[in-house]
This record gives sequence, structure tokens and C-alpha cells, in this order.
Amino acid sequence: MFRNRKEAGEMLAKLLKDYKGEEVVVLAIPRGGALVADVIRTELGCEWDLIIPRKLGAPFNKEIAIGAVTQDGTLLLDEEMILYLKVDKSYIEEEKREQIEEIERRMRLYKGNKEPVQLKNKIVILVDDGIATGFTIKAAIKSIQNAGVLGIVIAVPVAPSDVLEDLLERVDRVVCLESPYPFYAVGMYYEDFHQTSDEEIIELFKI
Repeated sequence: MFRNRKEAGEMLAKLLKDYKGEEVVVLAIPRGGALVADVIRTELGCEWDLIIPRKLGAPFNKEIAIGAVTQDGTLLLDEEMILYLKVDKSYIEEEKREQIEEIERRMRLYKGNKEPVQLKNKIVILVDDGIATGFTIKAAIKSIQNAGVLGIVIAVPVAPSDVLEDLLERVDRVVCLESPYPFYAVGMYYEDFHQTSDEEIIELFKI
């Protein structure tokens, strides 16, 4: 049980200390992941930025994920679900466009006019406050790989063990503090798991 996202970030930072002084960029998945990542990037003394994967929702029920997309247009689709629900390509393209627009809106809100940090030839530490299914983080991984990075490290406080095994096949290293079984929900492993506000993230990028 973590007191809050800050404590989780401090614990992860201790396990990532070998990256201090290296060509590293910390990438946070907001909103909650930004609070964890802020601690890590401060401890490592490195640059940081946001990556915002967004779920593509199914027709008639947006809670059902049929895919995910990131700000550069990288798309990850659940082909089995798309086939099962008989979702046509025109719907997917429209949903993708809407989600990219929302990503761009959030980026402007959080970062203002700040340019994105360059990832080429860097080691990227991808941070969230926890992983449940791993679907959206897979889209983020795919996007980062397209940027020509030297390596990808996932750093999260908590995630299911089967999801971690799957992610390990996609990245160079996974640092996770807890992988409980059975796994229910990320919030169960925090004393304070408040809904992170936009204002909290905006404040981090004012510095």
C-alpha cells in the first residue's frame, strides 16, 4: 500500500538511480502518472514530457475499448473486438481523429507552447501510476519505438503479473514495485488515490 503517488515515485526513483547522468527522458502518462514521474525526473535530473494514449471506444458503448491512439497518430487496434462488434473502418478513422484532437487539446492545456522533448537516441522511462489491462500503455510503447529511441523502461508502482510479462516482451526493462494476485484495481493499492486534476499537471509544467 502506497501513501500516495509521490511516495510511489520516490520508491521507483531509488530503483532507477543507475540512469542518473545518462541520456534519459522520463515520459509520463497523465493524469496520475505525471505526479509519479515528476518525482522520478527530479531525482534523476533529466528532461521529461507527457505521452497521452487515448482509448478508442466502441460504437454505442464508449467504455468498451476497440483500440488506442497516441498524439503522433500511432494506432493499436483490438482486431478481435472490432471483428466481434462489426466495427467499420470509417468509424475507426473518425474515432481516431476525435481522440487525437482531444490529446492535442490536453497537451496545449498542460504544457502551453512548450515544444516536445526529443526522444531520438535516448533511453525513455515510461511512467504511470499503475497498469490494469495494459492496452493503452502498449499504444504508448509503439509510439515511442517509432521515435528511434535507444531503449524503453516501464516504471510503475503496481500492475498485474500477467500484464507485466506481456510488456516485458515489448520493452527492455520493467520496474514494478507490486504485482499482486489477484489484481482488482490500481486505486486499491494507494491510501490517497484522488482524481488528479488538470491544474496539478499544469502547475508541474510551469517550472
